[in-house]
Amino acid sequence: MPADSSRSQQHLKAINRALASGTYTQVRQLINNLPGAEAAHLLESSPPREREILWQLLHKDQESEVLQYLGEEVRGELLRDLSTDELVSLAEDLDTDDLADLLQELPDHVTSQIMANLDAQNRERLEHVLSYPEDTAGGLMNTDVITVRPEITFEVVQRYLRRRGEIPRTTDNLAVVNRKNQFIGLLPLTKVLISDPGTTVREAMITDTESITATLPAHQVAKIFERHDLVTAPVVDEDGMLVGRITIDDVVDVIREEADHSLMSMAGLDEDEDTFGSVWQTARRRALWLGINLLTALAASAVIGLFEATLEKVVALAILMPIVASMGGIAGSQTLTLVIRAMALGQIQSNNTRYLLFKELSVGAINGLLWATVIGITAGLWFNDPNLGLVIAAAMVINLVMAASAGALLPITMKRLGIDPALAGSVVLTTITDIVGFFAFLGLATVLYAHLLA
Repeated sequence: MPADSSRSQQHLKAINRALASGTYTQVRQLINNLPGAEAAHLLESSPPREREILWQLLHKDQESEVLQYLGEEVRGELLRDLSTDELVSLAEDLDTDDLADLLQELPDHVTSQIMANLDAQNRERLEHVLSYPEDTAGGLMNTDVITVRPEITFEVVQRYLRRRGEIPRTTDNLAVVNRKNQFIGLLPLTKVLISDPGTTVREAMITDTESITATLPAHQVAKIFERHDLVTAPVVDEDGMLVGRITIDDVVDVIREEADHSLMSMAGLDEDEDTFGSVWQTARRRALWLGINLLTALAASAVIGLFEATLEKVVALAILMPIVASMGGIAGSQTLTLVIRAMALGQIQSNNTRYLLFKELSVGAINGLLWATVIGITAGLWFNDPNLGLVIAAAMVINLVMAASAGALLPITMKRLGIDPALAGSVVLTTITDIVGFFAFLGLATVLYAHLLA
């Protein structure tokens, strides 16, 4: 695997060198010898001008494969420049699930033309997939599933497979259905290959495998695949009718998108953000998040403004003040990240929330006392003022305990309110720790130094 990765990197570097030198014939040869996923990676790693050149140098029969691996934003940018006829031609080579994803990004008139060009069977399959939301099992599934009846023998199954000539990618099981097309079990391909030809499907099929309901959310589908180490899984409708199957490559996409979402949302970015997108588009998207952060910073500054007189009399407070807010922010982020991850894994339930909160409060108190002692002694010696050390130590304990509490409760509360914790949690948490930290530190100092302010 490392050798393959090294060869891939060398291949990509060779394309970049050829592109920089303007030898497009060599670029064309190199990029069309790349697997679809690596060609897509190269396109996403290129600035707009080079990306357009690379796309134009791709063979037409390569374009549909590369499209499957591109991020939504980059794919949309490339599709906008294609004619209707080119889009229709591209769609012909896509699997049902990939085509369903693509159609949701195209204008209605293009979608209608693509649908009209499909044969009746493929059109019906595609309409079925499109009838489910994109982020459900039905939206993920592919309809290319091979079904067999329980009463037939392996010899009949083998003849049927030979007559088909090929089987869908990543097929490890055949779906066993009754005459009403209701799912009743799975037949591993390995058993078909090594068992006696006279064996019936009923004798060898696996019946304790649970199917996935078409309306199940995509992130729960990913958990099922992870928990049971699945390669494929059958998908059924509310009546138990087999409607398709989900493959591991689609689940990997879901897992990657969730990871990207969690990471990018904490900075207010979209998971499909184009790294090499236009300056204006990128600036416009980030401006909103910066504006929200500015409002929270103004709220923290307003708290500081309440203690202007205290700061004027005890200048050392201004030097030490960022320490309290910073420690609270880090402690809260640790708890927030842990809880968001646990929620994503489905580990947090109503019966264990109280224990989690108690645990995080205890951790916050212990770390608060530990580092309060350190900073209290340091500040007292630094400014030769034991009272100042006492103030910052007390404020540190208060803020770390509050940070732990907020970090644990915020994502749970936001989830109940239908707000994405990964998107808004860090901003709200930072606001809370800043305001509590400043208020505790400056408020305690105002009380302790009241004689100076009189």
